[in-house]
Amino acid sequence: MTRRKLVVGITGNIATGKSAVVEMLVDLGADAIDADALVHSMMGADSELAETLSAEFGAEVLNEDLSINRPALGQIVFSDPVKLERLEQLIHPYVVERMVTAINEPGADVLVLDAIKLYEAGIADHCDEVWVIDAGLNTRVERLMARDGIDRAEAMRRIEAQPPQEEKLARANRVVDNGGSLDATREQVEAIWRSLNL
Repeated sequence: MTRRKLVVGITGNIATGKSAVVEMLVDLGADAIDADALVHSMMGADSELAETLSAEFGAEVLNEDLSINRPALGQIVFSDPVKLERLEQLIHPYVVERMVTAINEPGADVLVLDAIKLYEAGIADHCDEVWVIDAGLNTRVERLMARDGIDRAEAMRRIEAQPPQEEKLARANRVVDNGGSLDATREQVEAIWRSLNL
């Protein structure tokens, strides 16, 4: 009988550095699925999801090839909590279905599910443990400004559009502090990995 893989959920609010931690886990031998990348791939030209989102939010969220224009969609949903919630309601079922499928497919001993909405989408229910990646507010603002080429006000708007990070921290099995150097983060990740007794 094949041994069941360990399913680790990775979450944390925007710009906490989830991707860096996931990369470290992949380097250590884990498989990983990034919910954001998954959604991006599902928003391609003439896709079912692109059709659903354009019907909900208008033709202005479409590129010429009928794929989703993510910046245009972001402008709409990040300024309206009701629309952001509606977007999540439309996207979550696609993501959850793909992640649950991956859990049951052959692969590495550890499968990492990386999702900012891990709890909200119900993905955490399929995980053996959840790690929340954390970083201070100023660090997150600076990262977001640098990464997306936006000003401080826009960075704060995006951060404040999300549920409080504290809610995630309160439910975590493990917390990884990613507010310092990458080396310091790597030390934490490697220590947890060793403790998994794979």
